[in-house]
Amino acid sequence: MKYQKGSVRIEAKEIKIGEKVRFGENIDIKVNGVFEIGDFSRLGDNVKIRGNSIHFGEHLYHSSGLVIGGGGNQGERANLTVGDRCVLHNNFINVCEPIIIGNDVGLSPDVSILTHGFWGNVLEGHPRKFASVEIYDNVIVGYRSTILPGVTIGYNAVIGACSVVSKDVLTNHIYAGNPARLIREIEEPRKKEKKLMLKEIAQELGCFSDYPFIYTDEFSVDTSNMTWVGRQSKKSDKFRDELRKYGIRIYTERPF
Repeated sequence: MKYQKGSVRIEAKEIKIGEKVRFGENIDIKVNGVFEIGDFSRLGDNVKIRGNSIHFGEHLYHSSGLVIGGGGNQGERANLTVGDRCVLHNNFINVCEPIIIGNDVGLSPDVSILTHGFWGNVLEGHPRKFASVEIYDNVIVGYRSTILPGVTIGYNAVIGACSVVSKDVLTNHIYAGNPARLIREIEEPRKKEKKLMLKEIAQELGCFSDYPFIYTDEFSVDTSNMTWVGRQSKKSDKFRDELRKYGIRIYTERPF
């Protein structure tokens, strides 16, 4: 099966493109199995994807310059699954072995994920590793970091910039360095602190708050469950996008 529109070329056994998906320029995708991208997603410019099966969830945001493939990309295990509401940039993702990325995950610019490493003869004592990678929900991987084969990153973890992650990362913890080491645990603020923080955010944005709500005249966000009500407009788009700077991420049918 083939899909081609301008400089967008997709070839796969099965192609599933959701509603209101936006493609940039110079996109070259060729996989053996299924290629799927969910509703309201954006795949930006200069994308090259090779593998067995590739799945992107809903509300994917990709800026530009993505490479998925690398050595071993034609094998049956060369599968990538990316959950909903994820952000990708000019990343390199090697799919020699399976990679599973959960929901609400951000890969900062120049982040690489590797699933194999070898060169010299193992009979002469040289190392060899082929292993999958799994990143759980609500993880941010900092600028120019590298995730090595066999790593699992737990829920709500933070990986600092320029880190090399060679071992598993605990849920709700911050890791950084080369090799990445535990920095501290992430602790959720108390309700009183949250109220004060939301009030300060509202002051900075020139809007209003009544915890857990933050709102403008026409658009309100419930920060306890990340839902919204109101009329969508350019003004609400700007409000939604400004909130993302605080990690308060909501999603509408209007593009970023």
